[in-house]
Amino acid sequence: MSTKYFSLFKFTILLFLTGSAIPSRAQSITMSLNSNWQFHEKDEAGWHPAKVPGEVHTDLLANKIIPDPFYRNNEKKVQWIEKVDWEYKTSFKPSSLLLNQKKIDLVFDGLDTYADVYLNGKLVLQANNMFRQWQVDVKNKLINGENSLRIYFHSAQNKVDSIAKADLPYVIPDNPRAYVRKAQFHFGWDWGPKLTGCGIWKQVRLVGYNAAPEEKKYVPPVNVQLVQKPDEKGTSFYFTIDGKPVYMKGANYIPSDAFVTRMTKEEYRKVLTMAKDANMNMLRVWGGGIYEDDAFYDLCDELGIYIWQDFMFAGTMVPGDDDFFANVKEEIQYQVKRLRHHKCIVLWCGNNEDDEAWHRWGWQTQFRLSGKDSVKLWNDYVRLFHDSIPTWLKEVDDSRPYITTSPKYGWGDKRSFTEGDSHYWGTWWGGDDFEAFENKTGRFISEYGMEAMPGYASVLRFTQPQDRYLFSDVLQDHQKAGNGYKKLEGYLKKYMIDSAKINKLSVEDYVYVTQCVQYYGFKNMILIQRSHEPYNMGTLLWQLNDCWPVASWSITDYYNRAPKAAWYAVKEAYRDDVRPARDSIRPINLKLSGPHIKWRIEGDNIILSADAFAKYVFVDIEGYTGKLSDNYFDLAPGAEKKIKFEKSKITGSVKIKVKSYYDIKKI
Repeated sequence: MSTKYFSLFKFTILLFLTGSAIPSRAQSITMSLNSNWQFHEKDEAGWHPAKVPGEVHTDLLANKIIPDPFYRNNEKKVQWIEKVDWEYKTSFKPSSLLLNQKKIDLVFDGLDTYADVYLNGKLVLQANNMFRQWQVDVKNKLINGENSLRIYFHSAQNKVDSIAKADLPYVIPDNPRAYVRKAQFHFGWDWGPKLTGCGIWKQVRLVGYNAAPEEKKYVPPVNVQLVQKPDEKGTSFYFTIDGKPVYMKGANYIPSDAFVTRMTKEEYRKVLTMAKDANMNMLRVWGGGIYEDDAFYDLCDELGIYIWQDFMFAGTMVPGDDDFFANVKEEIQYQVKRLRHHKCIVLWCGNNEDDEAWHRWGWQTQFRLSGKDSVKLWNDYVRLFHDSIPTWLKEVDDSRPYITTSPKYGWGDKRSFTEGDSHYWGTWWGGDDFEAFENKTGRFISEYGMEAMPGYASVLRFTQPQDRYLFSDVLQDHQKAGNGYKKLEGYLKKYMIDSAKINKLSVEDYVYVTQCVQYYGFKNMILIQRSHEPYNMGTLLWQLNDCWPVASWSITDYYNRAPKAAWYAVKEAYRDDVRPARDSIRPINLKLSGPHIKWRIEGDNIILSADAFAKYVFVDIEGYTGKLSDNYFDLAPGAEKKIKFEKSKITGSVKIKVKSYYDIKKI
């Protein structure tokens, strides 16, 4: 080695050893703080291991302190969790390299929700928004040695109850959850449990740097327009991507687990593949959940699924104080900057159903709102969604369209059929026939649906044998929709089975027939809507997925993301190469004779045949965790039907049960 290169080598080694070469002014040093956490209930003596990212419910589950809230009626047994405060703690030793940086930030990507953060016994941060990233300079509070980090979580339920009580007699409809920037579904929904917890739900780290890195210039990743132009029938509502109109076929997406930190990239892929394989090209991320993990949007980019992104407001009015608005501004701008590079996102939407709720849900009478209070609530709403959010958006992403609310008009307003997006709930909530869409298909239908039970395999997982009768307390606990079973009965007797027979059904048969009516409903509602193209340019059914095992409008189950019957109907109805025919006869009016169905296995195929016409043939493989290539299909007499399955997703021998709609008709 020459003297010149030897001297350069010594100089490089010296810089490395002293740390002065790392990082450069544009670099930073990061230390993860996700490890060695413990937690306990406030004032409890002992501490228990905790997982970060995580949630108090999952930590309690892992330590076997509570039963599984999804099993039987255990949801009721864990309600105490929301009423107490919780503490989390860890300790760590930063490196001298990190301590030598000019600035060191403590960064939380997500704290749920009211959290006081103490570093070495000193309060350094108070958080109050689940959807914000929180960071604070702790350079002067770190020590060279063991540092302690403690987080005190105040009960969100107690907090919002206290705020709402202090606000009386002024009332913000329709729930104290309106006051808190936390996932609204945590407070219960008509498809979800009430599990109002807390926790360090995203990554924690220290970041040291000598100079803050410059922010890269934002370059819009997608050329999208929302075309709303007056025409002879009203006003259009459709998306163009790179200048070309696109008919949107898809579903509404809710959080895929009531405990959102349990979602992995693999689990996201399961859910999103179910959308892609059902020929969907759009999902609406609903405003009562969360801004999803980066992995979700990465996969949507990869799979070619467009995202309608709600901001996280759903079914309430909003506080109008300056602190609330400042908090929301930080949230909106942080989340948009985090997500804006994703080509999948094509729309920002202010909220879910707030406008409709104000005008059509009777809040003014229910909450006895005075004229003055009513005016203030509406003005605060307008100021946030019509004025403030569009202004904040322009500062960080003026490349995508924004709408203030979804829907523009409620389903009782005739204008909902001629302009804006429509949530048509005349079906299900209004009891209308599925065929109502012949006259009530709007320009873009962003919500509509039909309920069904979860698969029987799911029922077996959350019940004991003594729970498996209609309509047991446990089955009632896993039906959150108001009068849900009564509404289901209405559709069953219209389309499937005499009402006198319903109570004679086993739970297994009841599951089957509710899934059949959901199949029939979604198939025909979609086909009617699509027949109105280009007047109608989008259909997003409610809903793709569940967050726990429950009777709901979802077309997939929570467990294993298994397809319900309707998933197969949607898959066919959303095809572009072939347009299936609508059903001309309701199943209840079909004249059927008992089919003798035979089947055999050839490799990864099941071959079925019948000696008479068989309707809604259901093939059930015991213990199977995959999805069949087809199911709930019609089988013509003498014809053979081949369906594919994956043997790798079965343990042991292949045990198959087959049933058809005739088995229900003959009861």
